[in-house]
Amino acid sequence: MSDAELTLDRVRAAAGRLAGVAHRTPLLTSGTLDRQCGTKVMLKAEPFQRSGSFKFRGAYNRLSLLSPAARQAGVVAFSSGNHGAAVALAAKLLDVEAVIVVPATGSAAKLAAIAGYGAELRRYDPDLESREEVAAKIAADRGMTLVRPFDDHDIMAGQGTAGLELAEQAPDLKRVLIPIGGGGLAAGVATAVKGLIPAASVIGVEPVRADDTRQSLAAGRRVSIPEPDTIADGLRASEPGELTFAVNSRLLDDVVTVTEDAIIETMRFCFTRLKIVVEPSGAVALAALLSSAVGAGGLTGVVLSGGNISPEDFGALLGA
Repeated sequence: MSDAELTLDRVRAAAGRLAGVAHRTPLLTSGTLDRQCGTKVMLKAEPFQRSGSFKFRGAYNRLSLLSPAARQAGVVAFSSGNHGAAVALAAKLLDVEAVIVVPATGSAAKLAAIAGYGAELRRYDPDLESREEVAAKIAADRGMTLVRPFDDHDIMAGQGTAGLELAEQAPDLKRVLIPIGGGGLAAGVATAVKGLIPAASVIGVEPVRADDTRQSLAAGRRVSIPEPDTIADGLRASEPGELTFAVNSRLLDDVVTVTEDAIIETMRFCFTRLKIVVEPSGAVALAALLSSAVGAGGLTGVVLSGGNISPEDFGALLGA
């Protein structure tokens, strides 16, 4: 299989590596949700994935493909939270040393989770340093493999296993809504869903304050935007990935945006009606339905991408 392509077979191969390791997350339904949206909705609950988000899928798939020498040397990743935690857990399971480059100002809860999986933390000052440059220097100095958060076909293939499961669990899907940050989850899920249910539409959802993919698709090229200011910290990409944009520009049927208020109200709905905690980034796709950014359209699958948020931050956002 070529390293320069993302295919359904590649996603299926990733699913084989993840079998018995990653959780096959459930689909949640709610009569209240269906009535509010005017359509049947099935929620892919990735907060129940290991490390609390879909990111574990891609991280484990990527690390499981390391050569024996690369495993011995270890890995380095940069992340504000979920990717770092996922790489740290995957490294622990595969007995690989991991260094995670994290912002000194990052969420204490997320940094504690990363450290709890046994990874070494390298804090950096976002005002003075580039996390990519810090990670690249560590990789060069220590001979480690740099594990990128989204712009890697094996990462995308791992994330795509969420879409593979969704399409198998709900083969009559008419459309799927996916949050977009760097684009790895969208690329992987779109590849799986379009491969198994060709007639289904796949719609990306971004915070209105972080709409780099929407702008890029409209321009027909990758567009860079100012550093996004959104509560959806996992979706603060300033520019789509080169590899992810190539896939998403081909497979996504549309990209819509949601406001900060819509994200918060969706978190509140998930907590009060579904009895689950969803972080802001994880709530974005469902927010598109609840805020009518997309209308009714047949059986709809929605990826709730993660649930990593501290009780203090959750309460503050919901005004508790």
